Amino acid sequence: MKLFKTLSIFFLSLFLVQAQAQEKLPKGFKKGSLVLADNTILSGYIKENIAGNASVILLNEEGKKKNYDGDGLLSVTIDSLRFICIKGDFFRLLCEGDLCLLQKSSDASRKPTYNGSEAIFSNGTEGKPGDYFTYTAANKQLKPVARKNFNTVVAESFASCATTIEKNLANNHSGN
Repeated sequence: MKLFKTLSIFFLSLFLVQAQAQEKLPKGFKKGSLVLADNTILSGYIKENIAGNASVILLNEEGKKKNYDGDGLLSVTIDSLRFICIKGDFFRLLCEGDLCLLQKSSDASRKPTYNGSEAIFSNGTEGKPGDYFTYTAANKQLKPVARKNFNTVVAESFASCATTIEKNLANNHSGN
């Protein structure tokens, strides 16, 4: 009987330690998901290095890490932030619809890819990180929005989500 109690306490404490370990996020990672170029959805924990080298690291449920570049992705969701990938660059999705409002978050043009030992540099997309764009998903057309016209474009084309845009921009400027 005493052995049964001891084993029960041991397994119960082991179960509780396991449950607590699963609740903690790995350092630097946030819960999220990726949509690959073939429309496969992968979920897990994501560590983003979007501004640094236009990539993210996915830590899956088995604890394996894999690096993904913008070239191999359609979109990324990290917590409540959504990014779409166009020509290797990540764009933060500020407003979604037939016409989307995006903010460029990476610069893939300076990132080499290798064909054997030969380095090839992609042109990526125009503009620099922080620039705003409108994007029409139907014809995959990306157009820059001049900073001086930003408020006019938001008022005319994105009035239905102006509050969401302001909230996203406020979070962006506060370092989140």
